[in-house]
Amino acid sequence: MEEIIKLGLNNIKDEHICCAISDKKCKDSYEAKKSWLKNEFNKAYVFYRINARAKVFIEYGPSEYGWAPINAPDYLLINCFWVSGKYKGKGYGKALLQKAIDDARSQSKDGLVTVVGTKKFHFMSDTKWLLRQGFEICESLSYGFSLLVKKTNPNASNPSFKESVISGECPDKEGLVVYYSNRCPFSEYHVNTSLAETAKKRKIPLKIFKLETMEQAQNAPTPATIFSLYYNGKFITTDVSICLDSRFDKLLEKKLK
Repeated sequence: MEEIIKLGLNNIKDEHICCAISDKKCKDSYEAKKSWLKNEFNKAYVFYRINARAKVFIEYGPSEYGWAPINAPDYLLINCFWVSGKYKGKGYGKALLQKAIDDARSQSKDGLVTVVGTKKFHFMSDTKWLLRQGFEICESLSYGFSLLVKKTNPNASNPSFKESVISGECPDKEGLVVYYSNRCPFSEYHVNTSLAETAKKRKIPLKIFKLETMEQAQNAPTPATIFSLYYNGKFITTDVSICLDSRFDKLLEKKLK
């Protein structure tokens, strides 16, 4: 197996962060994600990846500082967790997850929590795989999100979603509405360039809400603060590729069925 390395303030400048490594269009978005990480490292955020040019990594930190609208005191919140390509099925996922479990125990946390799609959602962790690793569903939302927990303290209270995400609707009810943050190096470019052009071409109203602070993210109407698209007030998808002109119509029609 490749070596697992930890990114932090001492090496983030020189190390890659897995996603959008060579995507020239997303260069500024990539640097924005690095800046986001630097701020979060000051709040005990953790980023592990393998020492290779690949998407094999896990990010997590104290849920109290997490950019997600959940109630989960004394848990570690797993954000992005990804094993791709030729590295699948070789034990990297279990090795990275074990890092988080060990940290939860060493910090006397109650366990791990993460937001997923009840069925697999784009840009979110593999729900079925996490359930096989001992995670349990502690809450599900009608429009497709679930909250998973893996306790290191069996007597701990279950995490829960905040009230702001229960309905599956956003306050603005006309046209396209998108919420995103710099947690992902693809979001900034594709929201403000690809989606803006796609909506303009179709003469669909578009409102963009960038989640700039932890407080904004913790009170967002969506559990997926990397990227969430709404249409006429209803949640549509976490799939950033819907921003692309070549995919928008097909994906939107599919989601509206």
